Amino acid sequence: MDFDFINPTSLGSPRGYANGVLVPPGGSLLFIAGQIAWNDRQQIVSADFVEQFDRALANVLAVVAEAGGGPEQIVRLVIYVTDKREYLARQREVGASWRARMGRHFPAMALVEVKSLLEDAAQVEMEGIAVL
Repeated sequence: MDFDFINPTSLGSPRGYANGVLVPPGGSLLFIAGQIAWNDRQQIVSADFVEQFDRALANVLAVVAEAGGGPEQIVRLVIYVTDKREYLARQREVGASWRARMGRHFPAMALVEVKSLLEDAAQVEMEGIAVL
């Protein structure tokens, strides 16, 4: 089976993974690799938790957009955080970021606290699935 690998230039060139994998035919599935809060130079944009959340979500949406979709087509999202207390303490700000990018669309989601992420400065990572 042929897959389309989705790698927006705004995320830099991935090494050892794809940012997204689009599975044909018909209602195609897009598998979105874990996205953290980095820019096109693959540098973390901020040490602030909410800014990292917002950029990781923006990067997920960049993969979906590159494949021809929009936020409403995301059906599953897993959010990994290194400190769930920070997430809970800043839920109002996280919610504002979410609504600004996703509106009132809420896919099947999970929030998982992890000890650390591959990039030491990363506090948030998101992966997901979209149906295009």
